[in-house]
Amino acid sequence: MYRERIAFLDWLRVAACFMVMAIHSAEPFYLGGEAPDVTFVASRGDALWITVVECICRTCVPLFAIASSYLLFPVRRPAGEFFRRRFLRVGVPFLAWAAAYVWMADGSWGKMCFNFPDEGGHLWFVPMIAGLYILMPLLSPWAEKVGKKELSLWICAWLFTTLFPFARLLWTRLYGAPSFGAVPYLWGECPWNGFGAFHYISGFAGYMMIGLWFRKFGRDLSWARTLSVAVPLLLAGAAIMGTAFFGALSRHGFPLSKDYAYAVVSETGIEYNSTGVALATIGAFMVLRKFEFKGAFYRFAVKPVSEASYGMYLMHMFFLTPFSEAFKPAMSTPLCIAATAACSFAASAAVAVAARKIPLAGKWICG
Repeated sequence: MYRERIAFLDWLRVAACFMVMAIHSAEPFYLGGEAPDVTFVASRGDALWITVVECICRTCVPLFAIASSYLLFPVRRPAGEFFRRRFLRVGVPFLAWAAAYVWMADGSWGKMCFNFPDEGGHLWFVPMIAGLYILMPLLSPWAEKVGKKELSLWICAWLFTTLFPFARLLWTRLYGAPSFGAVPYLWGECPWNGFGAFHYISGFAGYMMIGLWFRKFGRDLSWARTLSVAVPLLLAGAAIMGTAFFGALSRHGFPLSKDYAYAVVSETGIEYNSTGVALATIGAFMVLRKFEFKGAFYRFAVKPVSEASYGMYLMHMFFLTPFSEAFKPAMSTPLCIAATAACSFAASAAVAVAARKIPLAGKWICG
């Protein structure tokens, strides 16, 4: 069945792919130091630049989730055919690259039976998106019939769950860490039940529903109207992310040196399913939805890179780590982040676009 290509999704994939690499290029400036398992920020300036990158680029993974939903949900094909196509497109390249990361690091092959390999931490994205694919056929009959008001209320309930990371922090500040675990439990969660009252309307499923909302009910607004809604969302999201993240990094002065767990807590305000990221993602999607340009640059640059973007995501750490290690001693923080992201993007794009042209093998490498 022929489906007309949706140009703005190509622009979105290219932008989101670059943003992923920008985030990963900033991470060495707060994760690492002399040991890989510590939180280390050398200066206030570094903390500020890291925060700027996070505020601009943190929407990357949610944008990918929305794009998948916009394109695939509700599912039009029989479930068996849908799963077969998704596995060939997503699952086989994931397994191949996961094996490559383990092999390059001489890691434990047994761990691949249980989770993505430690050597390829960015691969967490693939099991997440696979979970959404599993949900899509199940929810498609409802998605076909759902009305605008009902879906909007569902999304509002989901937005409430994006406050949970902050609620857990508030619990800790008010009452200290709970005696039965390091993470405070909320509304029915406990050591023997990880599925609280809001579990089934939380997480990346919310971005899937946002994609559905725009697909079914999103009007083609003018640029002026789009920006009048999107810019406040982007600014509000950036303010929430920036205040929370920079505040956490700067709380104890500089240079900051803590254990790795401190970085995890510091990222509470920029978790992908937190309020600031959710608001900024909606605003970013509204703007990118206006990118329907189909000129020569789109045909010869944006479209091929978009088609190879999944492969780029899978392989980019092979390029990014060496670039970062080469640039970091010789460049200022913002220049190093920009150069690492740009070079990693260009290298992975060149390899992935070329790999996709290999007869038969291309789809197993890049999807």
